[in-house]
Amino acid sequence: MRLSRFFLPILKETPKEAEIVSHRLMLRAGMLRQEAAGIYAWLPLGLRVLKKIEQIVREEQNRAGAIECLMPTLQLADLWRESGRYDAYGPEMLRITDRHKRELLYGPTNEEMITEIFRSYVRSYKNLPLNLYHIQWKFRDEQRPRFGVMRGREFLMKDAYSFDIDEAAARKSYNRMFVAYLRTFARMGLKAIPMRAETGPIGGDLSHEFIVLADTGESGVFCDSDVLNLPVPGDDVDYDGDLTAIIKQWTSVYAATEDVHDAERFEREVPAEKKLNTRGIEVGQIFYFGTKYSDKMKALVAGPDGVDAPIHGGSYGVGVSRLVGAIIEACHDENGIKWPEAVAPFRAAILNLKQGAADTDAACEALYKELSAKGVDVLYDDTDQRAGGKFATADLIGIPWQILVGPKGLADGTVELKRRADGSRENVTPAEAVARLTT
Repeated sequence: MRLSRFFLPILKETPKEAEIVSHRLMLRAGMLRQEAAGIYAWLPLGLRVLKKIEQIVREEQNRAGAIECLMPTLQLADLWRESGRYDAYGPEMLRITDRHKRELLYGPTNEEMITEIFRSYVRSYKNLPLNLYHIQWKFRDEQRPRFGVMRGREFLMKDAYSFDIDEAAARKSYNRMFVAYLRTFARMGLKAIPMRAETGPIGGDLSHEFIVLADTGESGVFCDSDVLNLPVPGDDVDYDGDLTAIIKQWTSVYAATEDVHDAERFEREVPAEKKLNTRGIEVGQIFYFGTKYSDKMKALVAGPDGVDAPIHGGSYGVGVSRLVGAIIEACHDENGIKWPEAVAPFRAAILNLKQGAADTDAACEALYKELSAKGVDVLYDDTDQRAGGKFATADLIGIPWQILVGPKGLADGTVELKRRADGSRENVTPAEAVARLTT
């Protein structure tokens, strides 16, 4: 992509409403624009990041055996009356009446709808286990939307729903999602710690929040620092095998949100030098809720004995749009964003330090064409902006690699390759720069 043809509305000043780093940088970097309180338009740069995060989530759900579908944003109020949640959910639910006086709601979550879909088609335990997921926009009418995408009213979320014949099978499905979440966040360059948490309006008696440590987080957290060094399962993890050892390894080290924090256990089990009491950002949460919805909504399957029984369910959410902000909170410096390569909007930026000069123009064009042909997401800054402005823009939007092309370096047959993560620089030939970015 040539920057001269891209839509990138960089802001020089930080809008007053931006209270935290991610909100400030997303606005300044031209990633989004606020259209109403807690509601944002995703601009091209932000959308590229959002789509990359979404794809990682999708790949790891598929790897764990979940099957993708897509449910609508609007739901019938009668479904929620079946479960008893329509009146209990509270003012965060946006209620709507259409022209035919039907009562609808803009879905904040999908337990009722997916249960209705399941009960319409599945009759036997032989069709279990089943895990269906979708990635869809949600709406919760937050009283005080703030912090940009961290606490917006409209947000993109992955939610998965498991269906099993009994509690033992349901806990195996829970474990699959637990491991899938560890892998998902690690692929994005994040250390997300699973912590015991309250189940809230979803229900059930087993839940873990996946928390990224950050001073700006909304949750108080307590944990043993050993949890930061636990290994994340690799590509060869066997989701059909016994995952108990992995789960035990991660849950035996103390980690809890302030809502379920056990001060006595924390004091007893965690050495003083390993105690962490900080804040964190929730990026995902998983729940086992048993027969809460199947009992009320009559989602029954015939068991091996031929007797109908309510299925055991779980739900598993990932805040896809929230993750954009969480990654920025974890990966930035005073100059801007430092995207992990897996989610960066572009992998490399070519900065033409003397636009209009025959030598730099030709070298940049050659690099741009070769990198593009080899499948590298590259942004070519071919604007007339001065070199200092180009440096500032590239750092602000957080491109992992910058190729600086100037007359002095070209005279020696080199370009400068800068790594945004640590600021390291080295002079290499154009061919070496291409090789570095394509291996």
